[in-house]
Amino acid sequence: MRLFVLTGAGISAESGMGTFRDTDGIWSQFDPMKLATPEGFAQDPALVHDFYNARRQNLLEASPNAAHTALARLEDALTQRGGDLYLCTQNIDDLHERAGSRHVAHMHGELRKARCMSCHAVTAWDGPLGLADNCPSCQKQGSLRPHIVWFGEIPLYMDDIAHALEEADMFVSIGTSGSVYPAAGFVSEARDLGIRTSEINLDPSDNAYLFDERHYGPASDAVPAWVDRIVKALEARG
Repeated sequence: MRLFVLTGAGISAESGMGTFRDTDGIWSQFDPMKLATPEGFAQDPALVHDFYNARRQNLLEASPNAAHTALARLEDALTQRGGDLYLCTQNIDDLHERAGSRHVAHMHGELRKARCMSCHAVTAWDGPLGLADNCPSCQKQGSLRPHIVWFGEIPLYMDDIAHALEEADMFVSIGTSGSVYPAAGFVSEARDLGIRTSEINLDPSDNAYLFDERHYGPASDAVPAWVDRIVKALEARG
């Protein structure tokens, strides 16, 4: 069995990571045009750095929840039986990896990394990031930016994502709003390919009507319950 799992902010909310598009989400408190666009960074890089420094510190204090660990368990179960889990996340946190997931495609980038605008090197980065920092690769000062895909930029790994979706037996969306493209379009692509689709979410997403199956509740309850069903089905096959 080959599963394509897409995760969004809802899977990390119970770990203390803020969602973006809920009524009390991050973008209801901050202006994304100032903090999450290349133009905003060019106009006030210090403001953007401060915003992501605070989010990076929040991440370092957070821990994976039961939904993250359940997906890591599913990856192991599938691998042991010759299957595959392609885990694609819109999240910029590393909670999947810290829970034990080995292969994660971060289509929107990673908070604990910095990217050089001069030499394009990507570097692990856990501390504060600012204009006084030098790129570890080319040594240029002030050239580092958060390794985040901002509004107006092309998400990462799109060719790999398209290939994995074409090869999947099931597409599962977990904790997503269904309003952020291109990820929100994956369910339609899966349906066109004849792939069964499932949504796991706290509440119905904007495109919930497109899914064959729907499971609602807190991620820490709904995801482990779903994983248990998949693992039992795998065990029954022998």
